[in-house]
Amino acid sequence: MGNIRPTYIKRVAHELTRLYPEKFNEDFEHNKKLVQELTDVTTPKMRNRIAGYVTRLKKMRET
Repeated sequence: MGNIRPTYIKRVAHELTRLYPEKFNEDFEHNKKLVQELTDVTTPKMRNRIAGYVTRLKKMRET
């Protein structure tokens, strides 16, 4: 069974990967910094959850 993520996290992650597909990669730390720069997310927990989902999306698309 996988994790259930809120719609907000999925929506932001899909929007970021659609707008900036070349900036994100499979490295969580790199994606975390980009999410911090490109969004107005204020809490580290939300930033990390979005970055983690972006990382997962990139890994799924690469394979």
